[in-house]
Amino acid sequence: MKDILDRRDFLKVVGLAVAPLVLPGCAKFGGAKQRKPNIVFILADDQGQHQLGCYGSEFYETPNIDRLAAEGMRFTDAYAACPVCSPTRASIMTGKYPARLHLTNFIPGLVDYRQLLPPSYTRHLPLEEVTIAESLKPAGYVCGHFGKWHLNKDKKYKLGRPGDPGSQGFDDVFTSHKPGKGRKSKYENDAHHVREISGRTLAFIEENKGKPFFCYVPHNTIHRPTMERAELVAKYKAKPASKLDQNNPVVGAMVETLDKSVGSILEKLDELGIADNTIVIYFSDNGPLRGRNELKPLRGGKGNLYEAGIRVPCMVRWPGVVKPGTVCNGVVISNDFFPTLLEVAGLKVTDAEVDGVSLMPLLRQTGTIDRDAIYWHYPHYSPQDGTCQGGAIRQGRYKLIEWYDKSINGIDSEGALELFDLAEDISEQNNLAKKRPELTAQLYEKLKRWRKSVNAQEMTRNPNYKPKKQK
Repeated sequence: MKDILDRRDFLKVVGLAVAPLVLPGCAKFGGAKQRKPNIVFILADDQGQHQLGCYGSEFYETPNIDRLAAEGMRFTDAYAACPVCSPTRASIMTGKYPARLHLTNFIPGLVDYRQLLPPSYTRHLPLEEVTIAESLKPAGYVCGHFGKWHLNKDKKYKLGRPGDPGSQGFDDVFTSHKPGKGRKSKYENDAHHVREISGRTLAFIEENKGKPFFCYVPHNTIHRPTMERAELVAKYKAKPASKLDQNNPVVGAMVETLDKSVGSILEKLDELGIADNTIVIYFSDNGPLRGRNELKPLRGGKGNLYEAGIRVPCMVRWPGVVKPGTVCNGVVISNDFFPTLLEVAGLKVTDAEVDGVSLMPLLRQTGTIDRDAIYWHYPHYSPQDGTCQGGAIRQGRYKLIEWYDKSINGIDSEGALELFDLAEDISEQNNLAKKRPELTAQLYEKLKRWRKSVNAQEMTRNPNYKPKKQK
């Protein structure tokens, strides 16, 4: 425990030392007297790009989220660090790859009895990890968490210290849980706590309008169970496009409720006159469930390393810094928010193991980010369809996937590696591994070196495996 405290105390000293750094955009808002920008980070659960109007949907109604894109920057190639929730949330909080944290699956995870055994991964965010909230506090930020945490090892979802948001730097905390796993919302017809999360968020912003704040709003919706008010679902069922596979009327109703929550936050910022000094980020923890919710033209979905499982919506609005209505096709990942938000606050990253890079050059359109590739490591069986996942690397336009359990994915041993040119084949239908053997070998070696560099945990052979027990 002493080591943990020493490390946190060190970060506080460093944070205070660099706090006076000049902030981007300060001149527009009053020069040296302007306080540090407020930060609002809204995180959807299981949402794909196809479920937003600003990404082309004519079925899902998202005027408020679309407003963020119109008034800020929309990213086309933004990725979650994992195709399931807890690891991505950990990457946002720490700026580190889930593989480095050894937090590679959702909490509490599943027990498997198949050909490969998943590693004994960490089922909570360790207290020694320094979060965004802990890093911002020395710079004068008050930090609020309102919604789903999902980084605690308590399987009953009773979030008490240690391990809850309050033990990771947040001053004002409300934790919500999905239906059937915790208390009901105090509001009627609020199964996913959207109204309750929104109410606590608005109260926090109102209370702290006179000081810099970090407001983290991680929703439960649109995670299962898919449920909403009957009259709102009926509205989407009545649409002709409701018959298309990529459109789900119940999810449509859930998305509209989520969008109204976003709208209430934007209205509050306008009402208080602080919108011009607030950066608002919208993101999703992973892609959507498959079935009647598929992300066309992307392949796969939640729990899968194909594009639909990890490519997610991302918008950033920052008046005076981010040019309205811009679209960025730079490749970014959830690890990047940690160093970005520290730079927003005038701070510098002090942890050499942080894997993300600041997105400031992209946001300010002053250049590109200095990074060769991004990586994934998911050594688990998918909770949705039982397929075994693996590792992946994206370098430029090319993406390589390595499947760990070849027997269960319908891929022969020679085809365990899949190479795709995302610029020409966004649907990942044309495996180029055998046609481009040199590039395949190069990316594969780079992927293996990266796993070693972050001390990634590997799957192992199950000595008690019997085919008849295979699910």
